[in-house]
Amino acid sequence: MQHGKYRFIVGFLAVPLGLYTLFVVWPFIQSIYYSFTDWTGLSPDFKMVGFDNYERMLDDDIFWKSLQHSLLFALLLPLVTISLALFFAFMINVGGRKRRGGPVITGVRGSSFYKIVYFFPQVLSIAIVALLFAFAYNPDSGAINSILRGIGLDSVQPLWLGDPNLALWAVMAVLVWSTVGFFVVLFSAGMASIPADLYEAALLDGANRSTTFFRITLPLLWDTVQSGWVYMGILALGAESFAVVQIMTTGPGGPDYSTTVMVLYVYQKAFRDGQAAYATTIGVALLIVTLAFAAVVMRLGRRERLEY
Repeated sequence: MQHGKYRFIVGFLAVPLGLYTLFVVWPFIQSIYYSFTDWTGLSPDFKMVGFDNYERMLDDDIFWKSLQHSLLFALLLPLVTISLALFFAFMINVGGRKRRGGPVITGVRGSSFYKIVYFFPQVLSIAIVALLFAFAYNPDSGAINSILRGIGLDSVQPLWLGDPNLALWAVMAVLVWSTVGFFVVLFSAGMASIPADLYEAALLDGANRSTTFFRITLPLLWDTVQSGWVYMGILALGAESFAVVQIMTTGPGGPDYSTTVMVLYVYQKAFRDGQAAYATTIGVALLIVTLAFAAVVMRLGRRERLEY
């Protein structure tokens, strides 16, 4: 059985590793290289400038604003999204009351319908979601302010995306709405694999919903929660935040850079301003932030593995 084992393993791994190196690792290496040049992205000619781009980045006020916003996204969005998803998944799967003739452990009434409702935003493209909410946030004809006027709150008519103090929070709300359904389904699948005997024993001992969640559900789902936290953080730092800010906000990134995130700033410097080398420098900083975020979450979330 050991004969040719390593040739067999290498044979299977060679092609995937080769493709990963070509399309993932090599572009990273190229980006780091170009960050030390003055390449515009339009001309084949460029020269090495050393750490000039990094010095410029450290003196760039807009970069620091975008970094602050990206860190806020990475810290708050996973916290809110994962918390809501855990609550919804728990209520859908094990949070209901026992019904006559039914199983002891069940979800709330209409749980199947709720699963469809929560997952529905995943069917829509993030670009479509951003457009819909951009219309909803319109201060004059948008649905949100129209509802406020309809219930007699004519004096409460926020500008939403036009207010520097509200715009970032409005964008974050859209990201929560569009992603929470995915994690509801993910956590529901994990909860479905937890033996019902554990819940039944806890109920016989007099445990309530809160105790059941924190003593049984959360510990047994911890690995899934940790992976979801990292995944949501990467989405918040990357493509999802870029899409909603690019489509929904004025500028984009406004007003007054109040919604500019790092990935948007990379795009603007590369394709709007023709400063590809400086854009790759910011991209390297974004890579470091993303890796640091994942490392911190994995390190702080490390705990003894529970099995059942």
